[in-house]
Amino acid sequence: MCLPSCIHMARIFVYGTLKKGQPNYYRMMERANGRAELLASACTAQKYPLVIAGEHNIPFLLNLPGQGHRVQGEIYEVDDKMLAFLDDFEGVPAMYQRTRVTLEVKEWVGKAEAGERPAAGSVTEAFLYSTTTYRPDWPSLTRYENYDAHGAHGLRYASREERD
Repeated sequence: MCLPSCIHMARIFVYGTLKKGQPNYYRMMERANGRAELLASACTAQKYPLVIAGEHNIPFLLNLPGQGHRVQGEIYEVDDKMLAFLDDFEGVPAMYQRTRVTLEVKEWVGKAEAGERPAAGSVTEAFLYSTTTYRPDWPSLTRYENYDAHGAHGLRYASREERD
């Protein structure tokens, strides 16, 4: 039984603007949004198309397993407050859906699990946000393995503040 003071933690895999060094990373670190702790760098076990699309050049992971690349990103442990914030930020369920995905750990940097750090190459699970709807041409867009807002693609990401 969990008392009201119990904090539930969930794992989230981020692959776009929420990663360290990207435009929305600060939202992960903003304590008012909840708690997030970086656990590991990882990639999806399956291939997915990660595209940059729309008028604001947003990175979208299309829920089309087996297509594209094994997407690179970061695993965070988040509390319920941060999970609720991220669901709202990602527009669940209208724009994105949150689903479980299998990941391959590249490097574990967070706290140890049961006294041991998972080795590189080990498998774990986390939630990720993928698009629920997208334009028919999006699956044919250039697919990326690793998103960087400042990458050679030259597609400038427009922050939410700039869109208003």
